[in-house]
Amino acid sequence: MSGASHQRRWADLTGRQRTAVMAGGAAQLALAAAAWADLAWRPAYQVRGRKPVWAGVIAVSWVGPVLYFLRGISHHAEPIP
Repeated sequence: MSGASHQRRWADLTGRQRTAVMAGGAAQLALAAAAWADLAWRPAYQVRGRKPVWAGVIAVSWVGPVLYFLRGISHHAEPIP
């Protein structure tokens, strides 16, 4: 197929590839859930920027939660009691 893109379907994947896709998806969902839970419980003064904006950023692939944990939390603020 020259010039045309070929999209693989779920049925085209091997069992190992399906397992890898499922594991990656589960890891991404767990990372996002952890970030959203942290954001919900963390006081606003410990978050750099607005919490609703971070909630949206977290929804962006695996990059959003990683950015939240690296840049969204003010590590110089008082810790959560």
